Amino acid sequence: MIESLRRGFAAIAMVAAILFGASGARADEAAEAASAQSFIRTLADHALVFVNAKTMSNAERSAGFRALFVEAFDIPDIGRFVLGRHWKSASVDQQQDFLKAFEEFTVLTWSTRFKDYSGVSLEVDGASPADEGYLLVESRIVRQQGEPLPVGWRVHKVDGKWKITDILIENVSMALTQRQDFASVIQSSGGTVDGLLTTMHKKIDELRAGQAH
Repeated sequence: MIESLRRGFAAIAMVAAILFGASGARADEAAEAASAQSFIRTLADHALVFVNAKTMSNAERSAGFRALFVEAFDIPDIGRFVLGRHWKSASVDQQQDFLKAFEEFTVLTWSTRFKDYSGVSLEVDGASPADEGYLLVESRIVRQQGEPLPVGWRVHKVDGKWKITDILIENVSMALTQRQDFASVIQSSGGTVDGLLTTMHKKIDELRAGQAH
């Protein structure tokens, strides 16, 4: 009789551990999802300041976007991905040159485009697991004209802070698109990373000149 009771209590304890463990895991996942969504909302709020500031100069807009980009994006992770198989074959100096050029190119490109997004807002719809350790935050850019634009943010934590590794606009990966573009430039430049770097620096100079006017 006593042995039967022991087995019964043991079974109950096991079931309770499984149930409460699963409940705790779900609570942790929900908290992480809420945290990731809050991160994207805060980022959007800060970015929209630069979008909607009509009197802001190009230099001020670039400086503001650079601060956001460096803080919110996992530049090394994105850089390694977009350079693809060429990352491993590149020297340390080439890798560092590429990451700096990639940051500069992105900042100048998007700070220029920001002016075209005046009057928009961003609504966050939710977050779901992507790859292991990554979440996909789903959102919509609401425009004054036209249908809302679906935007997904692939994020993970680096040293306890959320970082963006990719943006999906209407389910099209910006990181994958850049990877394909860079691979095409490398192929047309004799298959060398130096050829890509030369092209990127030339484009950066053109963007800087355009913002100076």
